[in-house]
Amino acid sequence: MKSVVAIRHVAFEDLGVFEPVLDELGYRIRYLDPSVLGSDALEALEVETPELMVVLGAPIGANDEALYPFLSAELDAIRRRLDSGRPLLGICLGAQLIARALGGRVFPMAEKEIGYADVGLTREGQESPLRHIGNPDTVLHWHGDMFETPPGATRLAYSHSCAHQAFAAGDTVLGLQFHLEADPLRIEQWLVGHTAELALAGVDPVEVREQARRFGADLMHRGQQTFREWLETAETAARTE
Repeated sequence: MKSVVAIRHVAFEDLGVFEPVLDELGYRIRYLDPSVLGSDALEALEVETPELMVVLGAPIGANDEALYPFLSAELDAIRRRLDSGRPLLGICLGAQLIARALGGRVFPMAEKEIGYADVGLTREGQESPLRHIGNPDTVLHWHGDMFETPPGATRLAYSHSCAHQAFAAGDTVLGLQFHLEADPLRIEQWLVGHTAELALAGVDPVEVREQARRFGADLMHRGQQTFREWLETAETAARTE
């Protein structure tokens, strides 16, 4: 059976609607929570072994090693995974950490981008698995920092306030600033878990809840299509390298 290790930082920011796709494709899921297990678990992780590695989001910054020391070990684990050439997916914080590991910058935006709003695709994005989300079309944003597309990678997506929303490094590495994995039926967990951030950003949870009801089912389908195609392409690329 194939395996995936997902580095998870808060319980509700998990693989979400990607889990049924992984089940369908024969993956056994393992979560690793560095905020619970600490840096030692990341240092001991055999990152070359799983067929897929996913680094998920969190309400902390990719440059915050001084505040959250396990991030240094996480960056090292990501670098080791990149060296292996095996499939690697980063979402939000995860994408920012991959961008850093590849030599890109991560920096604060002028304002936070939270809620369901459009994302557009570059020409390369329109030729990638991201074409399933539409161009432009609505996705879930939840971030205050932005990565720059790292050297050697390809920018795939953008939004009005965030010029770098997705990148690919070959066929085996994908970084997404937005949340295709989030389950709209569990949006309440996000609203409660990020209540302080929502208040500070002036975002109305009632509005986000209504957006999840309006856009969630269609976005879930498009997100699963995107993930399935990317993963199957990444699997093939990893086998032929």
